[in-house]
Amino acid sequence: MERQGNAPPDDIPIVLAREGQHGPVIHAANRTARVNGILPGSRVVDMRAICPELQVEFADDAGDHAALDRLVLWARRWCPWTVRDGADGLILDTTGSDHLLGGEAAMLVEMETQLSLLGLTARLAVAPTWGAAWALARFGPVRSICGAEEAHFKLGALPVAGLRLDAATVLLLRRLGLKTIGAVMDVPRLSLTRRFVKAALAGNPLMRLDQALGKLAEPVASMDAKPRFAVQSRLAEPIFDPTPYLPELCEDLCAALTKAGMGCRRLHLTVFKTDGDVSHVDVATSASTRDPGHLHGLFRDKVERINPGFGFDLITLEAGGVEGMQVLQNRLDGGSDDDLHLTRLVDRLSAKFGPRAVTRPVLRESHIPERAEAQVAALAAIADIGAVTPQERPLRLFDHPEEVRVLYAVPEGPPAQFIWRRQTHRVARYAGPERIAPEWWKDRPGTRLRDYFKVEDQAGRRIWLYREGLHEDGRGGDPRWFVHGCFA
Repeated sequence: MERQGNAPPDDIPIVLAREGQHGPVIHAANRTARVNGILPGSRVVDMRAICPELQVEFADDAGDHAALDRLVLWARRWCPWTVRDGADGLILDTTGSDHLLGGEAAMLVEMETQLSLLGLTARLAVAPTWGAAWALARFGPVRSICGAEEAHFKLGALPVAGLRLDAATVLLLRRLGLKTIGAVMDVPRLSLTRRFVKAALAGNPLMRLDQALGKLAEPVASMDAKPRFAVQSRLAEPIFDPTPYLPELCEDLCAALTKAGMGCRRLHLTVFKTDGDVSHVDVATSASTRDPGHLHGLFRDKVERINPGFGFDLITLEAGGVEGMQVLQNRLDGGSDDDLHLTRLVDRLSAKFGPRAVTRPVLRESHIPERAEAQVAALAAIADIGAVTPQERPLRLFDHPEEVRVLYAVPEGPPAQFIWRRQTHRVARYAGPERIAPEWWKDRPGTRLRDYFKVEDQAGRRIWLYREGLHEDGRGGDPRWFVHGCFA
């Protein structure tokens, strides 16, 4: 295609080529080229002798993979589980989804129609297994529906290449006279096992045959996948603003979460455009919730960022960070006062000013004071990091300790007085020292230990300062003194 949505004429043989060992080889061919005998893997110079009017364009593998990845997301309008299948296919697990579109036949018509609007020609097949669908889509009719009881019969007539085997194995089977899948089925299993017992999956026709017939599991998604909570709104004609549909989508999603006893911490809004592109808007909460009004409010001023293009005809809303949620009674009448939750204020501020605008302190596993606490986004999920409970620390800890000049009577003792911020402070009382050694697994070699003192000056101000290093510790000159914080 010259560009998306503008396919070349069907009567012109066109191929995509890539560099080979002996010149360009054909990577893909359209239907007209295949009818003229042009096969992938052949040299371009040989195929030009067969078809002089052949048009050749060089393949863009990276661009094709990126486009196919976008198509994987776009295809989730039909079912929740879609994955890329090789370099030229998609696998969709439509179990339980086909009835929403009027059955399997109507679903295939819908898929072919939507793909054709993107300028794409597709070969479609519905089968009980991944392997059977792969074979029927590539070697069967243009549109094929295969039931579980028909798989053995319909696969038998297909060439042996439909088992997803590597080229060497396919060539070997053909030399043995096994040209169709049915011929492989007729061979005793013991004979195939002896011949291919050490072969990898792509070279083992017995394992591939079991996958195609459903005797060997090959799921599209992992079996331990969490339940998916999503709702969608199909539109009769393209629109440019999803705002009117958001309240109802939030109501339906929260109703499903409530029924399952779950809450969510993220919402993922997706609009499927008519030109094949998709746009996303994400919002997050600081605590699990299933309040539709609150979740709808988080999208305020965010949907304006969506570029509608030529409009979109499908809107989906999916819950993320789903976890169990219980209703807590915090009123004597049995109700729950949810109007003034701090978490909702945090959510609204984060949605308005950005996720990094609102932070909260968390403890870290470190005995170095400035590392024992960190500020993280209030919406971030905090894992159990085994934080150390610190000793008494000042209410205000400076980001950068401030160096002071100290006068002391005993070299290893507390200061008698010190000058800080151009003011002289005489020490009236003190407590300490509290020795904190460097973290040798993090700090650079030569880092000196610290001795912290809590001191009170003549005006009653309580200050936290430390001495860095000891006399003659071999890690520098004289010790240095720093103020690190202030107590109340």
